[in-house]
Amino acid sequence: MTELSLFPLSGVLLPFGRVSLKIFEQRYLDLVRQSMKADSHFGVVWIRHGGEVGQRGRAAPELGDYGTCARIVDWDQLSNGLLGITIEGAQRFELRKTHTRSNGLVVGQVDLLQPTVATPLSEDWLSLLDVLRSLETHPHVQRMKLHVDYNDAWQVGYTLLQLLPLEESVKYELLGIDNIEGVMSELHLLLNEISGED
Repeated sequence: MTELSLFPLSGVLLPFGRVSLKIFEQRYLDLVRQSMKADSHFGVVWIRHGGEVGQRGRAAPELGDYGTCARIVDWDQLSNGLLGITIEGAQRFELRKTHTRSNGLVVGQVDLLQPTVATPLSEDWLSLLDVLRSLETHPHVQRMKLHVDYNDAWQVGYTLLQLLPLEESVKYELLGIDNIEGVMSELHLLLNEISGED
């Protein structure tokens, strides 16, 4: 098992996906500073119930059973004075247990899962690549400066899943799938639902 500082979020981070965050709580400012100084990962876990911001007298959030390692790929001071960072998903992990430090930071004991192995994009999945390329023309997506290997089905699938306007619970379920065939099959079904096709 590996100890990993955790950043619970109301959204799901997928491997290869990018998410922009505003950092204002001291515990997370410290986490970001340490991660940037050491060029190290931290863990992002989805909050099933509860809030991202800790409040006195409120129950601790209920975290997902698995999550994604994150690295900081960009940062900037925002116009409101807050620190803005962009994180990118890496290796998945299973969360075994947690404890909370005195500063409120949650730390997890995790089992790191095997990194994805580059998998060629089959002809059946080319329509998903087309959707991803169309999304990449959007100005918001262009600002993310994505670097996608279009020949790797994992990168295409996870990046598309990160960008689609889906319920976070759906993204979380797909994050738990261990084979690329399952991920791409579910993505096909979801896109058919969005487009109104059978």
